[in-house]
Amino acid sequence: MSTADVSAAGTGSEAVMTYRDAVSEGIAREMRRDPRVVCLGEDIGAAGGVFKTTAGLFDEFGPERVWDTPISEQAIVGAAMGAAMTGLRPVAEIMFSDFLACCWDYLANEIPKARYMTGGQVTVPLVVRTANGGGLGFGAQHSQSVENWALAVPGLKIVAPSTPADVVGLMASAIRSDDPVVFFEHKGLFASKGPAAPPDHVVPLGRAEVVRAGADITVVTLASTVPMALAAAEVLAADGISAEVVDLRCLIPLDVTTVLSSLARTSRVLVVEENPFQGGWGATVASILADEGFELLDAPIRRLAGENVPLPFADALEQQVIPTVDKVVTAVRRLVSY
Repeated sequence: MSTADVSAAGTGSEAVMTYRDAVSEGIAREMRRDPRVVCLGEDIGAAGGVFKTTAGLFDEFGPERVWDTPISEQAIVGAAMGAAMTGLRPVAEIMFSDFLACCWDYLANEIPKARYMTGGQVTVPLVVRTANGGGLGFGAQHSQSVENWALAVPGLKIVAPSTPADVVGLMASAIRSDDPVVFFEHKGLFASKGPAAPPDHVVPLGRAEVVRAGADITVVTLASTVPMALAAAEVLAADGISAEVVDLRCLIPLDVTTVLSSLARTSRVLVVEENPFQGGWGATVASILADEGFELLDAPIRRLAGENVPLPFADALEQQVIPTVDKVVTAVRRLVSY
């Protein structure tokens, strides 16, 4: 795996990869498999990306397939759309997800509608990758969690992995999709480590995973809130509370079946999302569960989300605004005792 830092703790131990390196490894695997896959974005070439998520790609594939672009989100996504419509499978990087606002016309009005408006004659098979989320003190314009923006646009698929292996497997499915995919990589997870993806690893879009089994409550999570909920579940276990954690992995397609199956086992549900409470993706999940799983419930559906304020720069203030392990623990205890 030339583009990834993969290590083993000792003889016979499982290979480990960082989330950051999994991004470049996932892209590289698809570029090796399919010569139509190209990458474009700011400083993604020799520099390896501002977050080093494209390290090694320029060295392996060269300037013909890894394109450094001007500092223009409109240019990046517009070029990606044209390339996709004419036979390539571009992977476009928008450095920070906040900057999707700069290319919103392409992302909301043009790319997701082309296949529908041409009756399937034109497809736009592209991936827009972007660093998402807070918790690192990057301030109000570089820390937002904006999955809910994309969720409001019919025609986009939405992916947000939480582990290195899922990064690789979901990247494969995203690049192979004939529909446009927005691929959210959480900045707070880049340094995290996990089992390396096996060869030819593919995770189908729209398939959630139960990452911790439990009996008392279902905690629905995505991206950074997955390890947060798992840490909270460890704390709760000491109190005799058994929390089941579901990693959605994708918002579109949304795997409601897995969530409902979990709810049938636990009868309580907490949705934990980083984006703001107002208009957050958790509201969609909650409404579906209320419609399709009302009879399974022994307590109200609850959501834990970010506050409806710009994200503060100061660490202590930011922690007041976004979900934390302690907030998850408190919310679960209240629901279990309902």
